[in-house]
Amino acid sequence: LKTRVAPLILRRNKTEVAKELPPKTILIHPVELNTSQKDLYETVRATMDKRVRQSIAIKGLEGSRMVFLEALLKLRQICCEPKLLKFEGESKLEADSAGSAKLDYLAELLETLIEEGRRILIFSQFTSMLEIIEQLLQRRKTPYLILTGASKNRGELVEKFQTGNYPVFLISLKAGGTGLNLTAADTVIHYDPWWNPAAEAQATDRAYRIGQTQPVFVHKLICQGTVEERIHQLQAKKSQLADSLLSDAARAAAPDEGTLAALLAPLG
Repeated sequence: LKTRVAPLILRRNKTEVAKELPPKTILIHPVELNTSQKDLYETVRATMDKRVRQSIAIKGLEGSRMVFLEALLKLRQICCEPKLLKFEGESKLEADSAGSAKLDYLAELLETLIEEGRRILIFSQFTSMLEIIEQLLQRRKTPYLILTGASKNRGELVEKFQTGNYPVFLISLKAGGTGLNLTAADTVIHYDPWWNPAAEAQATDRAYRIGQTQPVFVHKLICQGTVEERIHQLQAKKSQLADSLLSDAARAAAPDEGTLAALLAPLG
């Protein structure tokens, strides 16, 4: 395939285009779930693992894609902030009261970075998660901007960040992962990992691009022993595929049984 498509694609990486770009450092932050999150994670994981396997027995792997994705979504939401789960009754009370170790970690990290005078982009796939982080910033009276798919004034927001005194810019990965020039930022935080490492790299490139004069630090928050850690491990394989074929990893086929078992494994 690579041989067939090679004549059709001219690929130039950043090293070739702009040798003057400053260094970029990627930092992985392992975050341990709190006790309540661990209990909730295992309860939901066991329930969804059983549901997925029942579906596979009836519909096969390909026919079970949606229930599998639903299982992963719930586990990823618990890692981010259990309040994201759409529960009712006692289950909702349990989720709402669990707290988020990752959000607490982010709060401490932001305090340090802002004290250092950093200009920060925070990316998440979940708009509802950005809104929770927004509430945190409001409580701390930290100036910020936010861009989601509902934002009508993208250009104005970018201009405000580039020229103003906003230390934090919250951005939805899908809405702002491409097409923005945010070289005023020297720090990028990926709050939650995405399947496609190319999408994360493109988001990072909002800051790490031609015009950037400062070293850029990329922080990735990964909950230990969870589906997030396994997604992060899978990213390396998908990155190799993307580098060789320039493919969209998000369009990958349904997972094989080994991948499925790894993603839905008990807490490590």
